[in-house]
Formats: sequence, C-alpha cells, structure tokens
Amino acid sequence: MTSRRSFVGGATAVGATALLTNLSSSPASAAPVAGAVSVTDARAKILAVNAGMRTRYKALKDELQKHLAPVIVVANGPEGGTYWLVENGQVIEQVYPVDQIFQLAKSIAHVPLGTFSVIAPYLNKRVPDWHQKAGDMDAHDLEMVSFNGPGSEDWVEPLRQWGDVLAAGRAVLEDADLPDKLVKSNAHILDGASEFIAEAVRTRSFSMKKFEDFTGAVYGDIRTNMYFAAKAQIDGVTALLTRWKNQLGAAKWHDLYTLVYSMWTTSVLNQNTIIIRHFMDADRVGTHLIDIVCDQLPVTDPIGVGLENLARIVQDNIAAEMVFSADQKVANALKGREDLLSQELLGLLGDDASTFGTPGVALTCPVQH
Repeated sequence: MTSRRSFVGGATAVGATALLTNLSSSPASAAPVAGAVSVTDARAKILAVNAGMRTRYKALKDELQKHLAPVIVVANGPEGGTYWLVENGQVIEQVYPVDQIFQLAKSIAHVPLGTFSVIAPYLNKRVPDWHQKAGDMDAHDLEMVSFNGPGSEDWVEPLRQWGDVLAAGRAVLEDADLPDKLVKSNAHILDGASEFIAEAVRTRSFSMKKFEDFTGAVYGDIRTNMYFAAKAQIDGVTALLTRWKNQLGAAKWHDLYTLVYSMWTTSVLNQNTIIIRHFMDADRVGTHLIDIVCDQLPVTDPIGVGLENLARIVQDNIAAEMVFSADQKVANALKGREDLLSQELLGLLGDDASTFGTPGVALTCPVQH
C-alpha cells in the first residue's frame, strides 16, 4: 500500500525531475557568467538564507510563547521545588508546596557531605586498598579532588568552625518540633560528625578510613531523613497538583505541558519529575513532561527560559511533520532530542545508535539561538 509519505516523496522526486528537465531546455535558465560574483560574496548570500531562517524562526517562537497554555514550570531547589502555573505566557500562581520538614531532614542528612567538603582537598592522593579492590574510585578523580594533599594543616580551623555550626544545631534539636524518629536520626548524625571532627582537630590528622567509619555508622539515620524528606515532598506536590487539576478541568489538564528544571547530576529520576508523572495523563507523560537540564536555575527569568524552550518544542512538533513529510524517522528526530545530522554521523562513523541510549524529551538550558 502506498503511504502518504511514500507518495509525497515519490511525487516530490517526479516533480523535481520534470522541473529540472524544463529548466535544462529553457534559454532563460542559462548559468550566470563564471566569475561575475566573488566566492566570498556568493557564500555570503547563501549564508544570508540561514540567517533569514533564524530570524523568522525566532519571530514565530517569540509570538508563540504568548499562546502556550496550560503550562506548569518547576524549579528544583532546597525548599523542595517552586511551582508556577502559566496560561498564555502569564503566571497565574506561584507556589512552594513542600513542608519545611523536607529542608530540615535534608539539612542534617547533608552533614557528612559538608564534612567531606572541608577535608577533601587534604586527602591522601593514593586510592586506598579497599577501594582499589572494589574498583569503585577513580585515581585521577581523587588526585584532582585532593588538590592540596595531606601535607598541610590548613583544614584544622575550617573543620573546627564547621563543628561549631553542627554543635549549634544539635543544641536546639529538641526545640524544632520534629517527629521523634527524625529527632533521633538527626542526633545520631550530628553526634557522629562531632566525634569525628573533635578527634581530627585534637590529633591534627584524619584518614579516609576514619571518615568512612563515621559515615557508615550513620547511614541508616541518613536513610531515615531521606524518608521524611521524600514523604513531605510527595504530600506537598500531591496536594498542589490535585488542586490545579481540578481547577483546570480534564480537557485542559490533558493538554498540559510540564517543564522541570534540574541539574545534570539530578536529571535522571529527578525528584519532582517522579512525582509529577503520576498526575499527568499517561498518554502525555512521554511528550509533555520535559526535563530542562541546567547547571543552575535561571533565577532571573525561569518562566521566560522555560516558555522559550517549550515554544521551540511545540513549533518543531508541527514543523517536523510538514517539513519532513517524506520521512517519519527524520521528522521524529526534529521533534525529539536527536540532531538532524545524527543518523548521517552515525553511519559515516560506523557507530551503533543504541550505545547512546534512547532519546527522550529533555533540553539543555537555556536554548541557544
């Protein structure tokens, strides 16, 4: 059976052949005199075509942003996430839906990482035997992180000051109105860190082994804090999205786009994305739930950057089907994360596309023109 695409492709080829035949027999189509235009000028005029395309493409994108609706923009952050509901380019509501328990639980769970950050530049540059045996630590990475090496005691005072911060938090832990299990886990983490710090400051020495003894002993408490943080985030986001879903109604909710900003290090199984996908219509998750990977949140204009990204996605979705009507595979590349040259590059280099993973809907922030 002749498909629409095969027909269009065939018709295009036939039409092109006829056109070339007519052109070749027409005196009006005679080639210009060689050397009439310099190579530089000729190339400039050709490049002007692409510049003109970009100008028109951006004009469409800028205007389209005013018509995007409904859209939820989410910025991951220490408070559990900022949520914006946007209609036709305008923010309808901005919400911080997650209870502060999220931040409080993560604050103490981060104590080992904060301690590591002080001592890391002064670590021994040699990968210890147990990590060598496991093959889980890259020697060059360790060498770069331990850029000062163990020959200095410049870490002592910063570590002591960090210990003072932890002691201040420990002193008021019972006054923070936290669940009993969270108080207990926090206390164990803080006490363990204080013991490690006190010994290191007293002896003017530490080791990777002693640090890992400390972190291993409090791992269960860290997991307890992770539970409380996750529960608070699920509860807060669930309440908000349930309200917004009822507010928009089923039809609008089905067409909802959601943009989630995240760092590269948290862009796979991102915390807010995991929750949000449970509330979006199942047939829309793959195309309308979009992760925007950023080094940091574009705090100056998260809505503008988000809508610019989305406008590009939306217009490319339509352009792909119309511009590449003869080839669905190339159309899908324009609609997704594949570069249009990807298949040509893979073929020329002899690479297998499967080694690059399955393309999904994600963007690197911000869009570059």
